Amino acid sequence: MNLETVMQELEELGKERTKKIYISNGAHEPLFGVATGAMKPIFKKIKINQPLAEQLYATGNYDAMYFAGIIADPQAMTGADYDRWIDTAYFYMLSDFVVAVTLSESDIAQEVADKWIASGEELRMSAGWSCYCWLLGNRRDSEFSESKIVKMLELVENTIHESPERTKYAMNSFIYTVGVSYLPLHDRAVETAKAVGPVEITQDNSKSKFLNASDTIQKAVDKSRIGFKRKHVRC
Repeated sequence: MNLETVMQELEELGKERTKKIYISNGAHEPLFGVATGAMKPIFKKIKINQPLAEQLYATGNYDAMYFAGIIADPQAMTGADYDRWIDTAYFYMLSDFVVAVTLSESDIAQEVADKWIASGEELRMSAGWSCYCWLLGNRRDSEFSESKIVKMLELVENTIHESPERTKYAMNSFIYTVGVSYLPLHDRAVETAKAVGPVEITQDNSKSKFLNASDTIQKAVDKSRIGFKRKHVRC
């Protein structure tokens, strides 16, 4: 399959209702409104194809960019490639659920994510923190430096309330992901969550909402899910 045929198939799978949902979350034209599950049959035909992934991502079409993440070869991408992808990830569903997810399956994930976290740019920071969430939820605890994760928890505790909105989401997720999926620092994450308390998110044209990592960790404790790891990050 080439770019043209994939775009045709994606367009045929588009639904107006799904399109409206994506737009309400920050997507903009061009897009078709394809449910992520509906992309699986196309993936089975294509498998991993980095050149085609690059072509799809470059279209600027949200559905094509999302599908690019599914067929990308994370190990074939360089730090510069990931920077190029994050440059055009214009809202969180691309930064956190396409670019960060793809990055999390590469060997340079922590190196690139660290740079993005330090960037001061909302979606880069969000993608960096999200990448660590995907990593911690999938890889063995032994692959991480405990002292480094402690420092990251301290950074979240000290800066989350002053951070940009999407970064707050990802930082809050980081706290509870450490608490749920990284056993060596479960107790430390619980302490951090309590110290941080509810995190206020200001939403456009609506009331503020509050995130609470303590509640999420406690729900995982109640369900005996502490130590949970995903078998796969990408669908």
